[in-house]
Amino acid sequence: MSRRLDVELTSARADGMWTWRAAGAKVPKGVVEATLLPDLSKVGDVLKIEADFDIDGITVLSVVQQRDKSQKATFLQIIADKPFAAVTEKLSRKSKTKDDKPRRDKRGPRTDRPSTSETSDKPRRERQPRAPRTPRSPGDVAAPPVVQLLIRPAAKRIKPGRTHRRAILASLPEEQRSVAERVLDGGLRSVREAIKTQNVKLKADGKPEVKADGLISMAQDILPKLKVAEWLDKAEAAKKDLLQLDLRDLRAVVAGADDPMVVRDETTRELAKELKLALKQRQEAEMSQWLEDIKASLAAARVLRAIKLSGEPPKAGVLFPVELGQQLAKAAADSLSNEASSDRWIAVLEALAFSPIRTAVKPLGAPQATTDALRQTVKRLAPLVPQIATLFAIEVKPGAQTPRPLRPPRPKREFKRKPKDKKSANTLLNANVSVDTNVPVTTIDLATASEPIDLAPAEQAPTEQVPVTDASPTTQAT
Repeated sequence: MSRRLDVELTSARADGMWTWRAAGAKVPKGVVEATLLPDLSKVGDVLKIEADFDIDGITVLSVVQQRDKSQKATFLQIIADKPFAAVTEKLSRKSKTKDDKPRRDKRGPRTDRPSTSETSDKPRRERQPRAPRTPRSPGDVAAPPVVQLLIRPAAKRIKPGRTHRRAILASLPEEQRSVAERVLDGGLRSVREAIKTQNVKLKADGKPEVKADGLISMAQDILPKLKVAEWLDKAEAAKKDLLQLDLRDLRAVVAGADDPMVVRDETTRELAKELKLALKQRQEAEMSQWLEDIKASLAAARVLRAIKLSGEPPKAGVLFPVELGQQLAKAAADSLSNEASSDRWIAVLEALAFSPIRTAVKPLGAPQATTDALRQTVKRLAPLVPQIATLFAIEVKPGAQTPRPLRPPRPKREFKRKPKDKKSANTLLNANVSVDTNVPVTTIDLATASEPIDLAPAEQAPTEQVPVTDASPTTQAT
């Protein structure tokens, strides 16, 4: 250990060493090399050294240069633009008031407290020694798992164009376009309803009715071409957004290719084969992502999200993995504990009732605070989770109707039907079509006509358009 001390040089030896002693001591204490001393050193000089103290003795490391006190201190000169003005300070005298006088307690000493002598006689309770606290390392604290939940982008719905359908309508004769448009709107049924409505009007006016056989035959001849054109519009729209398209829409397009009217057309076979291969690849990728999302939700303690995802497989009828199902069932049972709130029970039951693990979840008991809303939820979902309905003393009737999942209400909106092309409507009204009973049904005489046949759609009251949603995203679209 090194430290500083004041020493006095006592003598110079022939080997180039100086002996020294502590300032004021009688005998020498050690030696120092002459190279460490300043020039013109002599016996009796007092120096400040830095020495190392150890078992062997004192070793001088260096001589500390001391400041010459005879030199005067140097001062800095302040150069100011403005003349220096001294700061003066004047303290005001504090006025004495009545508040400065010490206050006296007029109530006198308190008598409700025990005296010091009485309290000092009582033995004090000895404090129990506390057990030593074991130091806890940072590794002992279990940090929550950091899991990044991926938010998948919403799938796109198919938006088919009308390129092929317009081409088919343009290739038909003028007198057949009205029938073709009616077929596109509602098929052969729509043509029959339009003829029936027209005959009712003709009968009310006392005019002869129109034979429907010729128009139905015309619609049946046009229908295959329209089916192919409609499917091609959907298939091209699906191919354009193949990676982001909703699987329900893609399945519907692939299933539409199996229609006998579409299959026999050679132009649709290659495109249908390509879409079937793309559907298979999309289903495999969606299945892998689906299982990964469920595992990530369980790792992040998002049990409710994992249960909801388990009931929404990308393909209907798939088997849920057994090991993952056991983990999810255990997590769901832990969520339905006695200490959980009624709102938590309602949220978990709404998701669990439509999950493939609903029969494997068996809670230990009902919650401590049971509300009317919870009992109504259990009663509605009892056919799907009978083991949980038993905890609430709710009996499941045999043959009870299976409930459907709740959907949030959609805002009401008015639907305005777009008017059809005026040119097309005028053509429909001016088309003179009559049927000759003496010729076969497949031939239509367009030369003679007594009354026009109105195939325009009948006026209907505006109806609310609400998209049809399946009970679950796993339902295959048809």
